[in-house]
Amino acid sequence: MVILDTNKLPEVIDLFSGCGGLSLGFNKSGFHIGAGLELMPSAVETASYNLHWRYGEDLAHLCGDITQIEPSVFMENVGSNGCIVIGGPPCQAYSLVGRAKLRSLGEDRKNTNDSRGYLFQDFLRFAYGLDAKAVIMENVPESVDYGGINVPERVARSLEKHGYTAYWTILNAADYGVPQVRERVILIAIRDDLGKSISLPIPTHKNPDGTKTQNQLRFKSLSENKHFVIPPVSDNDLPDWVTVEDALSDLPELFPTWQRKYKLEKITTPMQYRTSSQNEFQKTMRNWFGYENPSVTGNCFRKTLRDYPIFEKMEQGDDYIAASKIADELFAKACRIRGITVENKAEYEKLKKEIVPPYARDKFISKWQKLRLDKPSYTVTAHLSVDTYSHIHPIEPRGLSVREAARIQSFPDGFLLQCSMSDAFKQIGNAVPPLLAKAIADEVIKAF
Repeated sequence: MVILDTNKLPEVIDLFSGCGGLSLGFNKSGFHIGAGLELMPSAVETASYNLHWRYGEDLAHLCGDITQIEPSVFMENVGSNGCIVIGGPPCQAYSLVGRAKLRSLGEDRKNTNDSRGYLFQDFLRFAYGLDAKAVIMENVPESVDYGGINVPERVARSLEKHGYTAYWTILNAADYGVPQVRERVILIAIRDDLGKSISLPIPTHKNPDGTKTQNQLRFKSLSENKHFVIPPVSDNDLPDWVTVEDALSDLPELFPTWQRKYKLEKITTPMQYRTSSQNEFQKTMRNWFGYENPSVTGNCFRKTLRDYPIFEKMEQGDDYIAASKIADELFAKACRIRGITVENKAEYEKLKKEIVPPYARDKFISKWQKLRLDKPSYTVTAHLSVDTYSHIHPIEPRGLSVREAARIQSFPDGFLLQCSMSDAFKQIGNAVPPLLAKAIADEVIKAF
């Protein structure tokens, strides 16, 4: 057994920390989080509580714009053992969704004009300014082509010039026990003068059907980049990916039928679990902080009264096309019952508005999706702060609750969110899954 002397570990400085998903994984691995920086005030509060205040530490993440702050602000947080700089520069300028949104605002709003796309330069400025012993950066796969710039490759080259051994790859969170197919660029670097190395984490789970993702199919072409490495392959003897059912089956029943009266629970209101822990993932979520949670918070979900009857009739895996057909059937039935025809234009249109979603059926297909119990979720995004149509509960006729979204991201049940529901969804969707973060941190800690 290896005895870990945490007194000799570098402090972790988390940039663009969000609510602290990456830090939470590093903390669970044994690192102390010395400081963090984030622009969103409610995310700063979430991170500060869950990483510091719950332990009685008089520490708080800094809320501010990194472009207006100097690395020296954290010098007192570094200590005699130095630091590791971690973080995920904002991905909106890189992601396909972000690009499409900017294009819709006009030609002059193309993604390469978005200053957030160059915040990796400030990330490096802090790493160099703090003389970081190691650097861990996370981002979306689309960052490999930002107007012709391969961001992780450019960052790796810069680190190499500054005396680091650096490489990057694409990891799938599902391979590390997260109940979600979520692929992300991970860059790892360590200072050459330390004479140490950091390996990639070995997968703990495997895709049961053995197929490759779109990004895995790109590995050959990505290997043309000097600093790209192909990640370890899952062993056939590993357990299958954690599914939505594995993730959610013990959580409280909130809305069994669309005819149930909607009630908006406070995000901090605790509820009893539906069952005892059913699997290892649920045990991990309940016992993350060293004790078993007696109840669970975050049991609020969106009020979309028009859509609950549609959700109830959707099958697992259905998209907006299926939902539209169901809506048409419900509308036709309501017209027959009320004796309304198209000739009664005002009444007809009024009733249609009450039942049928108005979204374009040729463009909105994947915006509505009902999760399948037998598979991991697809990627959770910050768009949940706007609506939860992309992640409809597989059994109950509603969108996901805050806690269910947090579970799918592998945030433990003791991780408290004490903000608005929209802010909570945004924080969760923007975060690095803590279980993926811990898998990476477990390799980093071996070097120190």
